[in-house]
Amino acid sequence: MFTQVDTTIQVPAPPESRWRGLLRFPNPVNDYAARSTAGLVIVLAVAAVAANQWWLYAVLAAGFALRVAGGPRYSPFGRLAVHVIVPKIWKKEKLVPGPPKRFAQTVGLAFSGTALILSLLGYGLAAQIVVGALIVAAFAEFAFGFCLGCVVFGRLQRVGLIPASVCEACAL
Repeated sequence: MFTQVDTTIQVPAPPESRWRGLLRFPNPVNDYAARSTAGLVIVLAVAAVAANQWWLYAVLAAGFALRVAGGPRYSPFGRLAVHVIVPKIWKKEKLVPGPPKRFAQTVGLAFSGTALILSLLGYGLAAQIVVGALIVAAFAEFAFGFCLGCVVFGRLQRVGLIPASVCEACAL
């Protein structure tokens, strides 16, 4: 008679790579910081629509790219929201899952990037319309705490396009 011996080898998880650590998005996120950032985005986006200059669309897109890359770590708007606006004005904390907020920032990057490309191609009115839609979504976040990107994230997760492992708190 033979006895089975456990021969599985426990391999520790590889250490987080340098790049992965640099591109980490916070989880959880203070909802009031996200709302403050949305308010700052509204100001810049309205200026971009009013001036209809490609470089303002570029600044808007760059801000979203920085927030997608590392949350408030690299973003001037994110830093201002986290370190000044929330502690001095809101003085509140409401923690929410980070992955839906990152998804929302990615959608903002897609919209602002599209506006930048349209502007560079000479389609200024189309760029203004795209950023107008962005302003509406940012206003809903800022004024009401309603994150449209987060709602879309939840729906995509429910239908299986975003795995539950991306945001276990969201899958509940």
